[in-house]
Amino acid sequence: MVRFKNRYVLCEVVSEDPRCRQCIEDRAVGLAVREAIARAHGDYGLACCSVSFTVKYLNAYTGTVLLRCRKDFYRLLCSALPFVRQLESRNQRYPCFFNTLHVGGTIRTCQKFLIQYNRRQLLTLLQNCTNEEERRSIRQSVLSCSLTEEQSQSGDEEDDDDTETD
Repeated sequence: MVRFKNRYVLCEVVSEDPRCRQCIEDRAVGLAVREAIARAHGDYGLACCSVSFTVKYLNAYTGTVLLRCRKDFYRLLCSALPFVRQLESRNQRYPCFFNTLHVGGTIRTCQKFLIQYNRRQLLTLLQNCTNEEERRSIRQSVLSCSLTEEQSQSGDEEDDDDTETD
Protein backbone atom coordinates (compact mmCIF):
# COMPACT_ATOMS: atom_id res chain seq x y z
CA MET A 1 0.00 0.00 0.00
CA VAL A 2 1.37 3.35 -1.04
CA ARG A 3 0.30 6.61 0.50
CA PHE A 4 0.06 9.54 -1.87
CA LYS A 5 0.52 12.85 -0.14
CA ASN A 6 -1.73 15.73 -1.05
CA ARG A 7 -1.73 19.48 -0.62
CA TYR A 8 -4.79 21.52 0.16
CA VAL A 9 -4.99 25.02 -1.29
CA LEU A 10 -7.33 27.37 0.54
CA CYS A 11 -8.63 30.12 -1.74
CA GLU A 12 -11.06 32.96 -1.63
CA VAL A 13 -13.28 33.89 -4.58
CA VAL A 14 -13.14 37.67 -5.02
CA SER A 15 -15.77 39.31 -7.18
CA GLU A 16 -17.36 42.72 -7.50
CA ASP A 17 -20.70 41.12 -8.39
CA PRO A 18 -22.44 39.92 -5.19
CA ARG A 19 -24.47 37.39 -7.20
CA CYS A 20 -21.25 35.55 -8.09
CA ARG A 21 -20.76 34.12 -4.62
CA GLN A 22 -24.33 32.94 -4.34
CA CYS A 23 -24.30 31.16 -7.69
CA ILE A 24 -20.96 29.35 -7.59
CA GLU A 25 -20.91 25.58 -7.52
CA ASP A 26 -18.05 23.17 -6.96
CA ARG A 27 -18.38 21.84 -10.50
CA ALA A 28 -18.00 25.35 -11.96
CA VAL A 29 -14.97 26.07 -9.78
CA GLY A 30 -13.30 22.78 -10.74
CA LEU A 31 -13.92 23.39 -14.43
CA ALA A 32 -12.57 26.95 -14.29
CA VAL A 33 -9.42 25.84 -12.45
CA ARG A 34 -8.82 22.97 -14.90
CA GLU A 35 -9.18 25.36 -17.84
CA ALA A 36 -6.70 27.76 -16.22
CA ILE A 37 -4.20 24.93 -15.68
CA ALA A 38 -4.59 23.88 -19.32
CA ARG A 39 -4.00 27.46 -20.52
CA ALA A 40 -1.00 28.00 -18.27
CA HIS A 41 0.73 24.60 -18.45
CA GLY A 42 -0.79 22.78 -21.40
CA ASP A 43 -1.74 19.12 -21.55
CA TYR A 44 1.15 18.03 -19.34
CA GLY A 45 0.15 20.32 -16.48
CA LEU A 46 -3.50 19.39 -16.83
CA ALA A 47 -2.71 15.68 -16.73
CA CYS A 48 -0.44 16.05 -13.70
CA CYS A 49 -2.95 18.07 -11.71
CA SER A 50 -6.04 16.11 -12.75
CA VAL A 51 -4.87 12.87 -11.16
CA SER A 52 -6.00 13.84 -7.66
CA PHE A 53 -7.58 17.27 -8.17
CA THR A 54 -10.89 17.83 -6.39
CA VAL A 55 -12.83 20.68 -4.86
CA LYS A 56 -13.07 19.47 -1.27
CA TYR A 57 -15.01 22.37 0.23
CA LEU A 58 -16.95 25.31 -1.11
CA ASN A 59 -18.74 27.90 0.98
CA ALA A 60 -20.75 30.05 -1.38
CA TYR A 61 -21.69 32.47 1.41
CA THR A 62 -18.09 33.40 2.28
CA GLY A 63 -16.51 32.54 -1.07
CA THR A 64 -14.06 30.09 0.51
CA VAL A 65 -12.80 27.20 -1.63
CA LEU A 66 -10.56 24.29 -0.61
CA LEU A 67 -8.80 22.50 -3.48
CA ARG A 68 -6.89 19.23 -3.22
CA CYS A 69 -4.09 18.05 -5.50
CA ARG A 70 -1.03 15.84 -5.32
CA LYS A 71 1.92 17.17 -3.35
CA ASP A 72 4.27 16.94 -6.33
CA PHE A 73 2.11 19.19 -8.50
CA TYR A 74 0.59 21.76 -6.15
CA ARG A 75 2.91 24.45 -7.52
CA LEU A 76 1.38 23.96 -10.98
CA LEU A 77 -2.05 24.47 -9.44
CA CYS A 78 -1.01 27.55 -7.47
CA SER A 79 0.68 29.12 -10.48
CA ALA A 80 -2.45 28.63 -12.61
CA LEU A 81 -4.93 30.13 -10.12
CA PRO A 82 -4.26 33.75 -11.17
CA PHE A 83 -5.43 32.82 -14.67
CA VAL A 84 -8.97 32.13 -13.47
CA ARG A 85 -10.83 35.18 -14.72
CA GLN A 86 -14.47 34.11 -14.54
CA LEU A 87 -16.81 31.44 -13.26
CA GLU A 88 -19.66 30.14 -15.36
CA SER A 89 -22.79 28.99 -13.58
CA ARG A 90 -26.30 28.52 -14.91
CA ASN A 91 -25.28 29.88 -18.33
CA GLN A 92 -24.07 33.14 -16.78
CA ARG A 93 -20.48 34.29 -16.53
CA TYR A 94 -19.30 36.12 -13.46
CA PRO A 95 -15.93 37.92 -13.54
CA CYS A 96 -13.86 37.01 -10.50
CA PHE A 97 -10.42 35.92 -9.38
CA PHE A 98 -8.97 33.57 -6.79
CA ASN A 99 -6.94 34.83 -3.85
CA THR A 100 -4.77 32.05 -2.40
CA LEU A 101 -4.89 32.23 1.39
CA HIS A 102 -3.00 29.14 2.54
CA VAL A 103 -1.40 25.90 1.34
CA GLY A 104 -1.47 23.06 3.85
CA GLY A 105 -0.81 19.37 4.15
CA THR A 106 -4.13 18.51 5.83
CA ILE A 107 -7.65 19.83 5.89
CA ARG A 108 -7.24 20.49 9.60
CA THR A 109 -4.34 22.91 9.13
CA CYS A 110 -6.40 24.78 6.55
CA GLN A 111 -9.31 24.94 9.02
CA LYS A 112 -7.05 26.35 11.72
CA PHE A 113 -5.69 28.95 9.34
CA LEU A 114 -9.18 29.89 8.18
CA ILE A 115 -10.32 30.44 11.77
CA GLN A 116 -7.37 32.76 12.43
CA TYR A 117 -7.94 34.54 9.11
CA ASN A 118 -11.62 35.09 9.90
CA ARG A 119 -10.73 36.41 13.36
CA ARG A 120 -8.36 38.96 11.83
CA GLN A 121 -11.04 40.01 9.33
CA LEU A 122 -13.60 40.40 12.11
CA LEU A 123 -11.20 42.44 14.23
CA THR A 124 -10.63 44.72 11.25
CA LEU A 125 -14.39 45.11 10.93
CA LEU A 126 -14.63 45.81 14.65
CA GLN A 127 -12.31 48.79 14.30
CA ASN A 128 -14.49 50.23 11.54
CA CYS A 129 -17.82 49.92 13.40
CA THR A 130 -20.05 52.95 13.68
CA ASN A 131 -22.46 51.99 16.47
CA GLU A 132 -22.57 49.80 19.57
CA GLU A 133 -24.96 47.20 18.12
CA GLU A 134 -22.53 46.39 15.30
CA ARG A 135 -19.68 46.14 17.80
CA ARG A 136 -21.64 43.71 19.98
CA SER A 137 -22.49 41.41 17.06
CA ILE A 138 -18.91 41.37 15.76
CA ARG A 139 -17.52 40.66 19.24
CA GLN A 140 -19.90 37.71 19.48
CA SER A 141 -18.67 36.47 16.09
CA VAL A 142 -15.04 36.75 17.19
CA LEU A 143 -15.73 34.77 20.35
CA SER A 144 -17.53 32.04 18.40
CA CYS A 145 -14.55 31.46 16.05
CA SER A 146 -13.08 28.30 17.53
CA LEU A 147 -12.85 24.58 16.83
CA THR A 148 -15.24 22.49 18.88
CA GLU A 149 -14.09 19.78 21.24
CA GLU A 150 -15.42 17.06 18.90
CA GLN A 151 -13.24 18.21 16.01
CA SER A 152 -10.10 18.24 18.14
CA GLN A 153 -10.65 14.63 19.19
CA SER A 154 -11.20 13.35 15.65
CA GLY A 155 -8.09 14.82 14.04
CA ASP A 156 -7.62 12.04 11.49
CA GLU A 157 -10.75 12.76 9.44
CA GLU A 158 -8.81 13.90 6.42
CA ASP A 159 -6.56 10.83 6.33
CA ASP A 160 -9.28 8.87 4.50
CA ASP A 161 -8.61 10.87 1.34
CA ASP A 162 -4.82 10.67 1.64
CA THR A 163 -4.56 6.91 1.21
CA GLU A 164 -4.62 5.24 -2.19
CA THR A 165 -3.37 1.89 -3.34
CA ASP A 166 -1.18 1.26 -6.34
